[in-house]
Amino acid sequence: MRQIALKLLILGDGGCGKTTLLHRYIKREFIDTTTMTIGVEFFTKQKILDSTNVSMILWDITGQERFRHMIPSYMRGASGALLLFDVTNMVSFVNIGKWMSIVNKFYENLPVVLIAAKCDLEEFSIVSDIYAKKTKEKFKMADFIKISSKTGQNIDLSFETLAKLAIKAKSPISK
Repeated sequence: MRQIALKLLILGDGGCGKTTLLHRYIKREFIDTTTMTIGVEFFTKQKILDSTNVSMILWDITGQERFRHMIPSYMRGASGALLLFDVTNMVSFVNIGKWMSIVNKFYENLPVVLIAAKCDLEEFSIVSDIYAKKTKEKFKMADFIKISSKTGQNIDLSFETLAKLAIKAKSPISK
């Protein structure tokens, strides 16, 4: 069986749900209170995808503006990224452009999946799918997925989609 290691970045503004998403994916639990990530936290996950043993090294990157200067040192060697915004927070959506400019400083074609987080809070949502899809197209992102760390909606799908895109991007056949 083929083996591959992927460094996957989890990006987005502070408070948009990055750490909660990772806890749901890795530990299968919902935590509604997390402490602010300072710098980076690492998680790992083994998964078999399309007859490939995938070792995902997941980098939970700080979203706090005051730590943004640290981010470039975490970017090197990435295979892909999930870029989250909180559907109840317009600022986190508007800042997608800032996050993509950071990504684009390091990579021309890094697979990035746009993630609409906190979709269980539909009654408080202020970012429509139409705007999210237009933003995905504007920044040439690979996909758009709506998730809820609380309910577990599309959690596995988001990581598996990104991993498959990253594997395809690394494959000599796909170039």
